[in-house]
Amino acid sequence: MPHLSRRNFLKLTGSSAAVGTLSLSPITHAQQDGNNAAPGNTTLPYPRDVIARLGDLKPNQPLSFHYPDDRSPCVVIRKGRAVKGGVGPKRDVVAFSTQCTHMGCPVSYDQASETFKCPCHYSIFDPDNAGQMVIGQATENLPRIVLEYDEAEDVILAVSVDGLIYGRQANII
Repeated sequence: MPHLSRRNFLKLTGSSAAVGTLSLSPITHAQQDGNNAAPGNTTLPYPRDVIARLGDLKPNQPLSFHYPDDRSPCVVIRKGRAVKGGVGPKRDVVAFSTQCTHMGCPVSYDQASETFKCPCHYSIFDPDNAGQMVIGQATENLPRIVLEYDEAEDVILAVSVDGLIYGRQANII
């Protein structure tokens, strides 16, 4: 009888287990819906969601919403002056994920300093400069929710995310 070494045994059983695991992997929502992206495609199928009427947004007052799904809290702010990445007639409306890029703690918009602050490790983000990290433990900017303004309907729409939402491998799950 031939001798089966420990190394060869592990190679055999390890590869068999991997193949078995792959064949039993759950089907994702995208596969169920037949909404598979083309191989190599780098554009995710983000929803186009109305998040607010422009007329309802008050300067420097955050309005909460979720995007691109119910597990992703965000805030839209009308700054009252043109800002980087802003939309609307005055280019003054911006939106961001409210999950800190350091460890996912919920950041809040501080109206006095007009910045996002993380209470866990004191990171600060600048909404006037596309959510840029100013100070703290975070090493990446807040994910910016890309917006569009529909002049005919006077609404702000969320159309995609610029940056990776904390704790995800992809923003669309």
